[in-house]
Amino acid sequence: MGTSAGGNIAYLVALRTAVQVNKGRELRIRGVMLHHAFFGGVERTGSEERLAVNATLALETADLCWELSLPHGADRDHQYCNPMAGGGGSELLEDVRAAGWKVAVVDCEGDPLVDRCKETARMMEEKGIEVVAHFESGGFHGWEVMDAEKGKEFNGGVLKKFVQSCLDA
Repeated sequence: MGTSAGGNIAYLVALRTAVQVNKGRELRIRGVMLHHAFFGGVERTGSEERLAVNATLALETADLCWELSLPHGADRDHQYCNPMAGGGGSELLEDVRAAGWKVAVVDCEGDPLVDRCKETARMMEEKGIEVVAHFESGGFHGWEVMDAEKGKEFNGGVLKKFVQSCLDA
């Protein structure tokens, strides 16, 4: 599981780890959770345009983070930033599907990055990956981390249910 940049990292690590699992490496992973995953891209989504200026994650700040983080000369359509890079996602997603992992994608409508998360969830479903998508109304980027009551609700509900479903599989 990863939240924000951690969600992006969890996605990228899952891609590379699934390759090893499918080569016979003994790793027991049943699921991956992308929580408010920090994804981006050059072309703006509707949620990015609608929520460009907000107190939690201003688009200008997100752009600066990517500028400082991506390899020299890369733009936000780099594979580290945009899961849709290359026109339909990484070929490594086939390894995630073959490994049989579930992927939870969790976000809320108040997060400028929610459309990226929805797009990623759809793309994974189209590739045959079992996706548990949970998108709430309202909120903001990292909502469950910064609001104690929302965090308790998330941990005791969405997170617990997803982990249990992975263990029961």
